[in-house]
Amino acid sequence: MSLISQELQQRSIREAAAEWAVLLADDALDDGQRQALQQWLQADARHAEALAFAQRTWAALGGLPADKPSRRRAVPVAPYLARHPRRHVQLRRWGAAACLALLLGGLGLNQSERLLLPLLADHRTASGDVRSLTLADGSEVTLDSASAIRLDYSAGKRRIELLAGAAIFQVAPQADRPFVVEAAGGSTQALGTRFVVQREAGAGALVGVLEHAVQVKAADQQRRLQEGDSLRYDAAGLHDAVLDLQRVTSWQRGLLVFDRQSLGQVIEQLNRYRSGYILVGSEAIAQREVSGVFRLDALDDALATLTREMHLRHRELMGVSLIY
Repeated sequence: MSLISQELQQRSIREAAAEWAVLLADDALDDGQRQALQQWLQADARHAEALAFAQRTWAALGGLPADKPSRRRAVPVAPYLARHPRRHVQLRRWGAAACLALLLGGLGLNQSERLLLPLLADHRTASGDVRSLTLADGSEVTLDSASAIRLDYSAGKRRIELLAGAAIFQVAPQADRPFVVEAAGGSTQALGTRFVVQREAGAGALVGVLEHAVQVKAADQQRRLQEGDSLRYDAAGLHDAVLDLQRVTSWQRGLLVFDRQSLGQVIEQLNRYRSGYILVGSEAIAQREVSGVFRLDALDDALATLTREMHLRHRELMGVSLIY
């Protein structure tokens, strides 16, 4: 099994463990669920360890002692929570969401991948850091926040692997040495050009052409893109995508620009550029539309502005910002 397959499997285990941990803490399992839990635990030795870790994490974030009965079992409820039962439910949901976020390793890169990046990458940036560099052939690369690339140059090729994040490439022309950027199982060959490649959540990437043209290949499909064109690709192939490339690359100008995007999408981007982690309390809130321009050097102000303008609240919990 490949490293990627192993990590995807491990992520699935952590997600399931987090869900079971919250149900167990609430003493909310019916007979069928208890049987399903036992079957899940017996199916793989890693499941019990993952569940134990999830329970400890949920307890730390949600305030439930790991070695005591659930609050449903004759444990006195604080007067405030008794008067505000919906707030009680929300607090439990926050604990579950925070647990899941920590189990998944924060910003979409799991712990193993984060540990490997310093070993694999020739150039990388930290969260909040945007950096430009000139390669040996004269090509220029601008790395987005939390991004990493690995170089493979030889007499007959110029190959770059985008390991994480996003990058803008300004390619120095060399007809006898193709310039190819690989990411998420696909490749983009420069045809005398300037273009952006961005890895996306899951196992895909987007490509946008800022000047001239590129040739994109993925899953036995290929397409030539001209200036202003863009697409997404994943293991299933190439997919049309009409993107505002000025907005997609706004980070190069020190800005994040959002135009009628869901709050969930906005938060996903903010999480790449700031320390800590932001979670949204419900799917309904995550689907609300957001438009705005935020400075990369003032993202804490952006978070405060979002919550104020959308009439939401947020609280800090062990480095996790919970929006509700």
